Amino acid sequence: MKIAIQGVAGAFHDEAARKFFGENIGLLECNTFRLLCEKVDSGEADYGIMAIENTIAGSLLQNYGYIDEFKLRITGEIYLRIKMNLMALKGTKIKNIRQVLSHPIALRQCAEYLGTLSKNVVISETEDTAESAKMIYENQLADTAAVAGEVAAKIYNLEILREGIETVKKNYTRFITLSKNHQPVSDNNKASLSFEVRHQPGSLAEALSIFARHDVNVTKIQSVPILGQPYRYSFHVDVEWDNSNSYDASISEIIRHVSGLSIYGEYKKGELPSEI
Repeated sequence: MKIAIQGVAGAFHDEAARKFFGENIGLLECNTFRLLCEKVDSGEADYGIMAIENTIAGSLLQNYGYIDEFKLRITGEIYLRIKMNLMALKGTKIKNIRQVLSHPIALRQCAEYLGTLSKNVVISETEDTAESAKMIYENQLADTAAVAGEVAAKIYNLEILREGIETVKKNYTRFITLSKNHQPVSDNNKASLSFEVRHQPGSLAEALSIFARHDVNVTKIQSVPILGQPYRYSFHVDVEWDNSNSYDASISEIIRHVSGLSIYGEYKKGELPSEI
């Protein structure tokens, strides 16, 4: 089974893919989220796995746009604890580091620790956490460290100099699994939707109240700009339920109150890891 990920082997996308699909997969490494979606859309990848939100950095708005653009289906989700580590070639001392490489979000998540390093250390942004580790290994950069996950250190034979350097320890990323085609799940209890409402007072509240009346829990709501319509938004909503009949009834009702309703997927909700 071929799985498209953003980044290279050892990235957090790689770790999430293996936790969701198992170890017996083939990775299609993509340097952008757009390319990831293109691989799924073309059928070159059986599935894609894509980060959609982080508990520190928030939502990745552009990824909602790609789901729309390529008409992809959400088939599942998984939450991953994001633990950042400072790593370098074996034998490297922290006092000898002159540059730190990583993805900009990872660098922001570790800003407090990185601020304790020498003022002479240059902090440089790259496309991916694991890519930073790979660069150090391939080019044997003796004075450079990367901020990445433990899996990247193992793959690229680097030594972890400091574990858990993220500022906020309860740091999680939610990944969604993507497919070109709808794939029903018998025990689904979560859905991702998108819709627009009338541009008048109370329209959004009215729509959301429908879920409440049917005992369907709204777990996330995200406004996303509508291209070409300044200051108009679509609303991406995640809902969960215990009784599928309640969810079906809420959809039957809300479709009469909103426009452009899209159901991106109905799937089994993931569980937040309990470890800290």
